[in-house]
Amino acid sequence: MHPVTFEQIDRSSLFSTFGSFEQDLKNLAKGFSNIKIVNMDLDDFDSIQTSAEEIQKVLKNDGLNLLINNAGINIDGGLNDITPEMMTKTHTINVIGPMMVTKAFLPALMKAAQLSDEPGFSSKKAAVINMSSIMGSMETFSMEFWKACAYRISKAGLNMVTKCLTNELTPHGILCASVHPGWVKTDMGTEKAPLTKEESIQGLLRVFSNLSDKDNGSFIDWRGERVPW
Repeated sequence: MHPVTFEQIDRSSLFSTFGSFEQDLKNLAKGFSNIKIVNMDLDDFDSIQTSAEEIQKVLKNDGLNLLINNAGINIDGGLNDITPEMMTKTHTINVIGPMMVTKAFLPALMKAAQLSDEPGFSSKKAAVINMSSIMGSMETFSMEFWKACAYRISKAGLNMVTKCLTNELTPHGILCASVHPGWVKTDMGTEKAPLTKEESIQGLLRVFSNLSDKDNGSFIDWRGERVPW
């Protein structure tokens, strides 16, 4: 199998640091010949399909073992601030995007599952990870820090995407799960967050490598602990 990294990009994102991130990613790719960077705009469904076709050329006759739907936007605001445009934009990137990306890459995921000798469900076989958030949890709902209505609604929607995908992908041997990366010090998480990027990423990598049958269709965090829906 070919290890593949691809970035999902919302070109109209409000984050001003994308330029430096893009260059950092290019610099990383220079040192590792097995990293392939493919631009994907989740606001453009044609580009999703195009990126899947590009990745298929890299994979050749192999499949894709792990698809991580990581792209997302957060436009803060409550009822008095929200607009139809904000709701539509957030839903497009955070909910519809992961659904369409999974659809586009499904043939490669199915190929990986068919070629694998791994028993049960795992990321070594074929898996789809939807990067969700505890802010989308109905049971633990709290607006203590952020209102972020559009973001919260979209992450709750993404969790339902995970449940729907689980229903459809399980018969094909493909694992699907929602994962909360923690509150992380990023442009979105701000410096108030308790977790560093390194701590979150190290935890996520451990979780991804240990996914099994019990995690199929679940909502877990960077420590592997269950998150209430």
